[in-house]
Amino acid sequence: MCLGVPGRVAEWLDRDPLLARAWVEFDGLRKQCSLACVPEAEEGDYVIVHAGVAICRVDATQADAMLAALRSLDEPLDPVVEGQS
Repeated sequence: MCLGVPGRVAEWLDRDPLLARAWVEFDGLRKQCSLACVPEAEEGDYVIVHAGVAICRVDATQADAMLAALRSLDEPLDPVVEGQS
């Protein structure tokens, strides 16, 4: 299974169509990513990144919903109730 994570394009580094790359922010962490598949993305846009490659743009509402879902994975799914095992 593959997982694409939403990130915000923070700063373009190279707009060459074949080598397009930018800094993309993921909850404060910045990574250089290829944007060759989404050359129309602008700084501030959200993109879905898989394996360091932005594969599509998404709007901020979709990105926020996806990030909230990913954050919820850190919460216990089946909390242990005291006295039960």
